[in-house]
Amino acid sequence: MQLSYIVKDLVLKHTFTIAHQSRDIQDTVIVRLDDGEMYGYGETTTNPFYGMTAENITHCLEEAKDRVENGHWNSPEELWENTKEIFKTNPFAQCALDMAAWDLFTKRQGKKLYEYLRLDPKNTPTTNFTIGIDSIEKMVSKMKEVDWPIYKIKLGTDHDMEIIRELRKYTDSIFRIDANCAWTAEQSIRNSEELARLKVEFMEQPLPKDDLEGMKEVFKFSKLPVIADESCIIESDVRKCFGHFHGINVKLVKAGGITPGLRMLQEAKSLGMKTMVGCMTESSIGITAIAHIAPLLDYVDMDGAMLLAHDIATGVRITPDSITFPEGNGIGAELIG
Repeated sequence: MQLSYIVKDLVLKHTFTIAHQSRDIQDTVIVRLDDGEMYGYGETTTNPFYGMTAENITHCLEEAKDRVENGHWNSPEELWENTKEIFKTNPFAQCALDMAAWDLFTKRQGKKLYEYLRLDPKNTPTTNFTIGIDSIEKMVSKMKEVDWPIYKIKLGTDHDMEIIRELRKYTDSIFRIDANCAWTAEQSIRNSEELARLKVEFMEQPLPKDDLEGMKEVFKFSKLPVIADESCIIESDVRKCFGHFHGINVKLVKAGGITPGLRMLQEAKSLGMKTMVGCMTESSIGITAIAHIAPLLDYVDMDGAMLLAHDIATGVRITPDSITFPEGNGIGAELIG
């Protein structure tokens, strides 16, 4: 077994701004596991908000290299357990390795990942397309550029409601809004009334991640469902979100990969919560991995590769009406540049 990795720059079509950061280029780390006959790819993007850099991600992968290459593991779950102490402070690195392990493992089984998980791709929900924070004029322009049935609108400005009112004039598509922790409980409850009239489907993470008391009030009085993102990072967070959010958005890179992500989704479903998986502006490697587990979900945000000026991989092809998986087994994505 050989573990290798490379760092790539993903250039975005437009500056991508959310409530707490803005970027034109997204660094990503691609992991490859090669057993001499087959190989698997995994991916994680960097994120300054969470302190995850290309340097500390690759350093962590280097620390795990001997255990990966020379240790005994027969499944992604076993590898995840064998290396979890190494990755306890760097779930982003753990995600890339775990994803590569799932790709290789299911290739060895002669199955696509969704086939191994006994999922039907016909049940894949339509992804939203994200509109980052910008001037209202530019946000309208971005929306017109990509005609899509569902838009996620990033908020966290001094004129959030004005943004939604203006965007609504140009489309009847479903809106979802993501305030990325920028609102108070009072704002969220008040805004939810007008957002509901403007045909917004749900609000994602309106309050700071630790304000669970405030979320109790929002959960009780909001006119819209609320979905946890920053409040639901790791497995133990799922139960904490119960009674505070109507659903959870699992980010594989933040959770530590597909292995814990599947467990989080299962627990949320057992609690009667809605489930979603979101992306972190990955290339088609990470996005294709998300697509394979998307039939499990109520909602999905896998538009990351669509936001890139140039993709570095091939993989799942997504249109408003269909999703086409790669022909190969495993995850099936291939690095091209």
